Amino acid sequence: MTFSIVAKCVDTGQFGLAISSSSPAVAARCAFAKAGVGAVATQNVTNPALGPLVLQLLESGSSAADAVKTSISSEPFPSYRQLLAVDRNGNTCIHSGENSLGIWTETQGLYCAAGGNLLANVDVPQTMVEAFENTKGNLGDRLIAAIQSGLAAGGEAGPLHSAGLLVVDKQDWPYAELRCDWTEDCPITMIENAWKIYKPQAKDYVMRAINPTDAPSYGVPGDE
Repeated sequence: MTFSIVAKCVDTGQFGLAISSSSPAVAARCAFAKAGVGAVATQNVTNPALGPLVLQLLESGSSAADAVKTSISSEPFPSYRQLLAVDRNGNTCIHSGENSLGIWTETQGLYCAAGGNLLANVDVPQTMVEAFENTKGNLGDRLIAAIQSGLAAGGEAGPLHSAGLLVVDKQDWPYAELRCDWTEDCPITMIENAWKIYKPQAKDYVMRAINPTDAPSYGVPGDE
């Protein structure tokens, strides 16, 4: 019921992920990232607690492989969980339990990993990884390209209703966190359109937090 990609940008050090599902509010339950640490997607029959646990292990120095292994070893129902992680060095790991739903598969690439369940076909994650690796631009652009390519390759077997893009940079809060929690239209297109609007302003929002006196005009009535 979900397909996703986690990744690191080696040029900026940003981490992020893109995710989509037939279920509502997928990014609220399945998307996790921390600046300087890594990114995690926990999906299939979801246990959201795995996301913070993996990030905690990554922050303490564990590799993606060790963090995923440790978290799954403490999980009561590992066969139902699908878990993707990328660590500070760009290493990736995926756990897909044998009770993952429908057609499920996974692919690891260069500084990225993609996986899904209830897919239309087994090619979706590989297509996402190839799109990420071959797309120019910043991390958000590449993640959007990857999730769009997954959709074009077939995506989920059923209709999609929610999607999300999460990117962290140097601060404790997200550089970008864009979500569509429910729609009868295409949630991935909605996220892409939101990113096109947000991307040119993203650095301004960071500056407003760090030093409002250096931030540009807010562009609202009465602001000069």
